[in-house]
Amino acid sequence: MSVRFFRFKNVFFLGVLFCCMFFDYAGMAQVEVHEPTLIDSTWTKPYAPFRIVGNLYYVGTYDLASYLITTPQGHILINTGLASSADMIRHNIEALGFKITDVKILLTNQAHFDHMGGMAAVQKMSGAKMMADAGDVGVIEDGGNTDYVFGGHGAMYEPLKVNRVLHDGDVISLGGMKLTILHHPGHTKGSCSYLFTVKDEKRQYRVLIANMPTILNDVNPAGMPGYANVGKDFEYTYNAMPKLKFDIWLAAHASQFELHKKHQPGDKYNPAAFIDRKGYDKLLDKLHADYITKARK
Repeated sequence: MSVRFFRFKNVFFLGVLFCCMFFDYAGMAQVEVHEPTLIDSTWTKPYAPFRIVGNLYYVGTYDLASYLITTPQGHILINTGLASSADMIRHNIEALGFKITDVKILLTNQAHFDHMGGMAAVQKMSGAKMMADAGDVGVIEDGGNTDYVFGGHGAMYEPLKVNRVLHDGDVISLGGMKLTILHHPGHTKGSCSYLFTVKDEKRQYRVLIANMPTILNDVNPAGMPGYANVGKDFEYTYNAMPKLKFDIWLAAHASQFELHKKHQPGDKYNPAAFIDRKGYDKLLDKLHADYITKARK
């Protein structure tokens, strides 16, 4: 075999391989998505963005909370709501004077469609890297199809490649900010919370963005086909979350931390409104009681 033919053969092979990879990637990118249609109207209702405390801002919808943490080296966005909310989140970020293209890191409290639906679109707008708790990586990468409760019916949101897999206690760093991820499984296998410190003109605050451990109606604490240890994981989370220390707490749903009682559009900057340890403990106690009742059935 001549050297010339050998080179031609390899170039041809590489060309075929590239085409196969391209069409395979295109096929992955064009996954048919079936987002559930029975949703709460407050999930898509607009809500005016505002500064919560320091460099932490609310940019979500009326009930599906999205949080922007700004830094001189770029920003971190936590949660995106439904697919239809992606443009709303971009608008909210821009209304605060920031740019979607400056978002460098994407995070989520959980891999359900109501928090991940707009993530792929926001990633395309920003070019940001997706980071996620190890327990939710597979679900994120197949668009929710392998979720242990809602899965098995195809993608519920556009799948994303997870660029960094996170584990309990890992630190996410950007522009002087350091967020610690806390593994709080049960609601999903990789449900998680984030703990970090922010500063304003007067003081610093320890902030918790919590994934509150709600047990869904179809969950059997004794074990699920896709999640044998769901009960043990819930118990771990109910034991771990009351021990956390913080000044301000927020959650994946605005209704969980009673945002609308603490803030109305147009209100002045008031971090003290979100200092509410009693509300946190009360909700945790209720959710744990709901779990115990379900486990006893």
